[in-house]
Amino acid sequence: MREPPARDQMDPTAAFLQGVGTRVRDARARHGMTRRDLAKHSGVSERHLAQLEAGKGNISIVLLRQVAGALATPLSELLDDGPDRSPDHRLLAGMLDQLGADQIAEARRLLEQRFVRSSERNGRLALIGLRGAGKSTVGRLVAARRGSEFVELAEEVERVAGLGLDEIFEFSGQAGYRRFEGEALRRLLGDRRQAVLATGGGIVSNPATFQMLLGGCFTIWLRADPQAHMARVVAQGDQRPMAGNRQAMEDLERILRNREALYAQADAVVDTSGLAPDAVAERVLRCWPAVRAA
Repeated sequence: MREPPARDQMDPTAAFLQGVGTRVRDARARHGMTRRDLAKHSGVSERHLAQLEAGKGNISIVLLRQVAGALATPLSELLDDGPDRSPDHRLLAGMLDQLGADQIAEARRLLEQRFVRSSERNGRLALIGLRGAGKSTVGRLVAARRGSEFVELAEEVERVAGLGLDEIFEFSGQAGYRRFEGEALRRLLGDRRQAVLATGGGIVSNPATFQMLLGGCFTIWLRADPQAHMARVVAQGDQRPMAGNRQAMEDLERILRNREALYAQADAVVDTSGLAPDAVAERVLRCWPAVRAA
């Protein structure tokens, strides 16, 4: 079978369409959504999504790219349906475009320290990571040893929405859940000075909510390899979001690959592979700064 041409050997239109498909597929992976889920909540057929992810999207995307090129405007700006950006915002975006990856990371840290981080941040611990990382189990152990309240963010989401998780996803989809998640976190940060918080694996996929988490909590990534994650999920009798997917491990690896850089924004990383929950909790406690007396 003939191998498909490499991206740099394709004509510009084919390479562009393949790039769009890859970004759609990667975004879906970050959210932990199956193609069927995306089809259901987007109103786009699975067949069309498959074509889009394969780099065979609607030609109108190509035409829009041509318009953006003629206007000397980034395509993302034409596709952005958010609020109009201020001149300062546009100038800042232009400055960031001129920086290297390390400089951008440093700029983000400086902005976070100056404008985002809460003075009560170290009193709250947030555990992040994929499903099966042990966030709930370890979180309860850490909270008990530190004398803090333990909070499941998913339960706070249900309280804010007035619905169970299944109902939220049924009626509002992934986007609706993320809106409730952001509101639940905002209320939690306003109500609690000290707490241990177990988050959902996909919280990193919403930049505003994830930034709020990083600014309001000392954050630790519970990291493990995909095989360990899958074994724990299966042992729990819960294979979401992999149910009915014959390529579960491949999907899990893609999700982790697309979230790794985001999880790595945490203040600390604890590798949980091969460790019992008690041992992980001890490592987490060593990472979490003591709360200073008021």
